[in-house]
Amino acid sequence: MRAAVFHEPGPASVLTIEERDLPPAGPGEVRVRIVLSAVNPTDTGTRAGKGVPDGVSPPRVPNQDGAGVVDAVGDGVTGLEPGDRVWVWDSGYGRENGTAQEFVVLPRRQVVRMNDDVPFEVGAALGIPALTAHRCLTLASDGPQRLAPGALAGRTVLVAGGAGAVGNAAIQLAKWAGATVLTTVSSKEKADLAVAAGADAVINYREEAVVARAGELAPGGANIIVEVNTDNLPIDLDVVAPGGNIAIYVGGKITIPSFKAMLKNVSLDFVLTYTTTAEEKDNAVAAVAEAVNAGAFRVGEEAGLPILRYPFEQAGAAHEAVEGNAVGKVVIEVTQP
Repeated sequence: MRAAVFHEPGPASVLTIEERDLPPAGPGEVRVRIVLSAVNPTDTGTRAGKGVPDGVSPPRVPNQDGAGVVDAVGDGVTGLEPGDRVWVWDSGYGRENGTAQEFVVLPRRQVVRMNDDVPFEVGAALGIPALTAHRCLTLASDGPQRLAPGALAGRTVLVAGGAGAVGNAAIQLAKWAGATVLTTVSSKEKADLAVAAGADAVINYREEAVVARAGELAPGGANIIVEVNTDNLPIDLDVVAPGGNIAIYVGGKITIPSFKAMLKNVSLDFVLTYTTTAEEKDNAVAAVAEAVNAGAFRVGEEAGLPILRYPFEQAGAAHEAVEGNAVGKVVIEVTQP
């Protein structure tokens, strides 16, 4: 089989296509033929040597997320059989082998069945973005621990950066769970994408005063804020509802206006999907799978998440696109559907 491999950290040019032996599926494992491998910022960070430390050194095959078809199952595996369409998560975390290869072997838990009518593009867009979004939306002390239709009914969610992959997933999942969703963006083009994703209202922060506009749209404040930029915290604390929650899923140093947060009894939480508890991850996977199979999670420009496709031989170019802040979901075409 073919695999995109880097033998030392560095720029995207360190990725080379190599021939490797086909790995067997051991007990409790599933071998998946990858159709589409997704590229996330965390994947380019790992390749560049700046990713989340996981104790694994090169050579490595990058990329955490992907979608494909079950090729073989090991002893003891139930609920999956060859030919099933699946999506996978955290494929390369703490392991040498991510999804940028024709076949990957994973523990059964990390391989999720999807309905036959779900496009591979949807499956590839899940993983890091959707599981991160689910955690951000379920951190509040009064729940819910797992999203489902109606789970966020009566609540207002503000998603910062609604045109990004996590932002798009947060909009779609929050709407599926019954929330009213506001989002901030930086351009008319991104506003169109956020509306396509299902946002009830969009605030262009380059043209509008976010606090004033959010106050008009949600006089009681946002119960949950999904935050992509820690510089926004002063604004978030003005916009958040008393007792509300701000979920931050990016790194960086922050200064918190603590008295402002105290006045509202606000909680700030930090999210890294890799290191959530097993229960939190299982809840996220189950909820995302339910939303996907119900048709509530879509991709493509008509759903606010353009798909940017690269042939397998251009895996490095796909990584460069993500590093260049491409708008949309970057996927690598590994094998034919």
